[in-house]
Amino acid sequence: MKCRKCGQETFLPFRCPYCGDQFCSEHRLPENHDCPRMDLARAQKEDDDVVVQGPTSYKYRVTYGQPRRAKGRIYFSPKEIKHLAVASLLVIGVGLSYVMFGGIFALMDWTTLSFFAVILTLSFLTHEIAHKVTAQKRGLWAEFRLTLWGAVLTLISVISPLLKLISPGAVMISGPAQMDEVAKISLAGPTVNIVFSTVFLGVAFAIGSSPVQVALFLAALLNGFIALFNLIPIGILDGFKIFSWDKTVWALAFVPSVVLTAISYFMIST
Repeated sequence: MKCRKCGQETFLPFRCPYCGDQFCSEHRLPENHDCPRMDLARAQKEDDDVVVQGPTSYKYRVTYGQPRRAKGRIYFSPKEIKHLAVASLLVIGVGLSYVMFGGIFALMDWTTLSFFAVILTLSFLTHEIAHKVTAQKRGLWAEFRLTLWGAVLTLISVISPLLKLISPGAVMISGPAQMDEVAKISLAGPTVNIVFSTVFLGVAFAIGSSPVQVALFLAALLNGFIALFNLIPIGILDGFKIFSWDKTVWALAFVPSVVLTAISYFMIST
């Protein structure tokens, strides 16, 4: 989001409660962005506001971050689409780079390996978009953004035979939300991966022994692990928010992710 006054890119802008526009921290006050409703700002008398000294004293309320939007509206900004495109290329690169491992990947031709790379990319993107859609349906601002170190580590993973990390970015969310809303937004991503892992396992068992079956088992394993890792109830991971909200719901998601990961790993190992 760009500041309405100076055009500076601002991740969490301040919203002026009088004119409704978004501004950076430097231009958040009405007098600093030539607010067209300055007279209303000076007349504000609410006791719980923050007092700001100007030519005459008036009380001013600051809303930090994006305001609530119309519920149910799903949108993708041009900037977000660019970030998603770069992230997709990085994840596809990681998927194709698995050929350097040899072993089970040696059973795949380039067509099958490409199929695996596409599935891996869709699994990552669908996880993030599930967070985004769930948040936007609740009227929150939510867009995917690349992160510097995440993109760098993912790029290193493309050329490294040892490090394989897929974390080029994440969905950034802003706006007022209750604990249950935050937990449900967090649950959306792992739920998608649990569904994917279940479907890939089922299809793999159905088609019988083939290079494609190997790719499907790997896709099931990766989706199960993505869900399992994100559901660990620590730090900034999805699991911590879900666990803090409802431990039963967390367990109902965590246990299947463990089972799916274990079954997929067993099928690949044997």
